Amino acid sequence: MKQNVVGELEQLRASARERVDAAGDQRALEDLRVGLLGKKGELTGVLRQLGSLPAAERAAAGAAANQLKDEIFGWIAERQAALEAKRHTALGDTEWVDMTFVPNPVRRGHLHPLTLILREVKAIFSRLGYEVALGPEVEDEVHNFEALNIPAEHPARDTMDSFYVDADQLLLRTHTSPVQIRYMQSHKPPIRIIAPGAVYRRDATDPSHGSQFYQFEGLVVDHDIRLSDLKGTIEYFARSLFGPDRRIRIVGDHFPFTEPSIGAAVSCGLCGGAGCRSCKAGWLEILGAGMVHPQVLRNGGIDPDHYAGFAFGAGLDRLAMLKYNVSDIRLFLEPDVRFLRQF
Repeated sequence: MKQNVVGELEQLRASARERVDAAGDQRALEDLRVGLLGKKGELTGVLRQLGSLPAAERAAAGAAANQLKDEIFGWIAERQAALEAKRHTALGDTEWVDMTFVPNPVRRGHLHPLTLILREVKAIFSRLGYEVALGPEVEDEVHNFEALNIPAEHPARDTMDSFYVDADQLLLRTHTSPVQIRYMQSHKPPIRIIAPGAVYRRDATDPSHGSQFYQFEGLVVDHDIRLSDLKGTIEYFARSLFGPDRRIRIVGDHFPFTEPSIGAAVSCGLCGGAGCRSCKAGWLEILGAGMVHPQVLRNGGIDPDHYAGFAFGAGLDRLAMLKYNVSDIRLFLEPDVRFLRQF
C-alpha cells in the first residue's frame, strides 16, 4: 500500500509540473490549481488513502504529500508571474495612448446665481470694512422675536410665522436679524457686520415667495452714527450692485427693531424708471433699514446713551431677481441647466 501511495505521488509530481508549465492563461492556471489542490482535487484524493496506511508508514507518506503540495503552490506562483510578465510585454501592441489626441472639451460647472450675488454683496461691504457674522438657523423666540422688539402679541408675528421644532420654544429663524443680537451680546462697539444666511417662513410658494430663501442683514454700531450714514451706505451698495446710473429712492417705513425706519428702492433697469410690466411704477424695492431701536441696543448689551447704530436687510433671492431680471424665484431652486447656464 505504501508503494502505491508513493508511486501515485511521484506520478502526480511529474504530470502536475508539465500541466502547470503548459497553462496558457491565468484562468487555465486557476482551473488547474482547483483540479490539483481543491477539495476534490487529485492530491486530496491521494491524501485520503493515508488513513489506511500503518502508523509507521503514514508519517513518511504524509510528509511527501505535503512537500508535493508546497511544490505545486510554488510552480503555480512562478507560472502566474511569467504569464503576467508576458501580458505586460504584449500591452504595447494591444493597449496604447495617443498623446496627440485632443478629447472633447470638458463641460465645466459654474457658481449658482445666488452664490454669485452673495459673493458680490460680500465684496461690496468688505470694501467698507464690514465683517461676515454667522448664527444658528434654529433659534429661540428670545433672539428671533423678543430681543428685536417683537413680543408675543405683536402683529409682526403674523407675517413671520415659522416652523417650530420644540414645543413653541425653538424655531427655524424667520430672518437673519438674530445674528445682530448675538453679535452685540458677544462683541463691544465699534461693530460693522453683515450676516447672510437661509431663513424660513410658512409662506405659500409662488413666483415671488418661498418657504426657504436667503437674506443678509447689516449692522453698524459706534459713536455718532446718524441716518445720513445709513443713506450713504445704501446708495453706495445699490450703485455698486446695480450700476452707477441707477437712481435711488428712500421713503419712510416701519420695522419694530428700528426707529426711524426707511425703505430703499432702485429705478427699474428695464424701463429706466418710466414704468413697465416688471416694475409697474418705475421703482423696485431692494431693502428695509433704519436706526437701531434703543431697546434693541439694550437687549444686545449696548448702552444707547453712548452708542447709536443702523441696520438694514435684504433678500438675496430678490436682489438676484432684480439684477438678473428673473421673473420667478422658484427657478433658483430648480435643477434646470438651461436656466443656470445663463449666468
